[in-house]
Amino acid sequence: MRVVLTPAEAAELDRATQARGIPAEDLMEAAGREVADAALRLMGGAYGRRAVVVCGKGNNGGDGLVAARVLDGAGVRTTAVSLEEGLREPAATNLRRLDHTTVRRRPFRVDALERELARSDVAVDAIFGTGFRGVPEGARAHAIAALNASSTPVVAVDIPSGVDGATGAVDGAAVHADLTVTLGAPKPGLVLLPGASFAGVIEVEPIGFPLDLIRGDLLVVEADDVRAMLPHRAPDTHKRAAGFAVVVGGSRLMTGAPALAGTAAYRSGAGLVAVAVPEGVLPVVQGALREAVFVGLAETDAGTVAGGSARLDEVLAQAGALAVGPGMTTDERTQAWVRELVRSSEVPVVLDADGLNAFAGRAEDLADRKADLILTPHAGEFSRLAGLPTSEVEADRVRHVRGLAVRTSAVVLLKGSRTLVASPDGEVRINPTGGPSLATGGTGDVLTGMIAGLIARGCTPLDAGAAAAFVHGLAGRIAGDRRGDGATAVDVLEAVPDAMLEVLAG
Repeated sequence: MRVVLTPAEAAELDRATQARGIPAEDLMEAAGREVADAALRLMGGAYGRRAVVVCGKGNNGGDGLVAARVLDGAGVRTTAVSLEEGLREPAATNLRRLDHTTVRRRPFRVDALERELARSDVAVDAIFGTGFRGVPEGARAHAIAALNASSTPVVAVDIPSGVDGATGAVDGAAVHADLTVTLGAPKPGLVLLPGASFAGVIEVEPIGFPLDLIRGDLLVVEADDVRAMLPHRAPDTHKRAAGFAVVVGGSRLMTGAPALAGTAAYRSGAGLVAVAVPEGVLPVVQGALREAVFVGLAETDAGTVAGGSARLDEVLAQAGALAVGPGMTTDERTQAWVRELVRSSEVPVVLDADGLNAFAGRAEDLADRKADLILTPHAGEFSRLAGLPTSEVEADRVRHVRGLAVRTSAVVLLKGSRTLVASPDGEVRINPTGGPSLATGGTGDVLTGMIAGLIARGCTPLDAGAAAAFVHGLAGRIAGDRRGDGATAVDVLEAVPDAMLEVLAG
């Protein structure tokens, strides 16, 4: 998995690297050269080309000044536009070095920058670094607007200016880059939305940082990681040994959810799936899912689950994973039973949908249990569970998903773009796959079943959540390619085996 460094961690990496005897000036030189090389590739060479570099203060602006000098040395007619005065070292040294080049230096004026952009083949955005937060103002905002209004390709230094490096938030204007050269490791603002949509192609350049210093607990999941997580069936396996998952859910008005989850457990490779639903809807669910074994449960007058049964206990004694929640409703009697089922389960539990709602405002109760647990809320369910406004959750998803994992001593998968999977020890995995095709009813039930299937096959809840989210996102992409905006949860479900094969094929 690729490490993602927060702005604070990136600053500490700078300090630790310098403590190893590598000067800040050398890091800036390497960074600027990488940016210049990227600009040259984007232009297709140096001959007859022109570039404009827009520089702010601090190290980001210093990187831009180095890039301007390197581009000039390569034969590119280069203009450096300065938004700030009084630069600190080592940026100030690199500003003075321009005196020995043919780089044209210009103070910022909107009309002057617009003219430079109109005749340039590439622009370098070196206005703000990864520590930026808030809304650009004054000359910086005008410079960003000019870059975005131009058709000139833009290379961003470390992160597009205007994107919050810690959260990916974009509260005002931000540069729409064609390519971002990020230094040492990606930053959260490059992999979390909406910031990720401003970055264009992302190139990660180490620039001399010692590799053993690049470490953190925020990680991007990659296909190779998922390939290693996915279990493989032994040649002599049988259906129970291949993984036995149980899905508990459903109600009179929601029969599709447990059927989707049960089928998804099969599609993720479980050898046997049992589905437990209220007696009254059992024939409907049986008609939708032919491969499963079934358990009928007592029901309330509203057609929701009223409690367990000896048959369910028997099935759970043989199972490797239990998914609870799809389609259960918020009936008080049902919710009370869900809380007891989660507390007493001796097999790992995947808790979703109305299973989560049974713990609304009582997240700490989830820590009182016997088995491993993974929670799979979307932002609204997360908000009810954690007792926070949804807007606050969405403003800093990484911090809040990490916090809820600690509070509940459980793995927490926060759905969305990007889906995050957090463990109680503080690790957060970012899923890079997915898209708008997943924005349709029932896809969450598919993900729940996939996670249960993978846990039943032997994955840890953390690996199961990360691998299922990655494959689920690929399946959404495949379904969208086939069906466009008309893709449904069933289309995503049917694409799961193709997505898994894509991962396994490398």
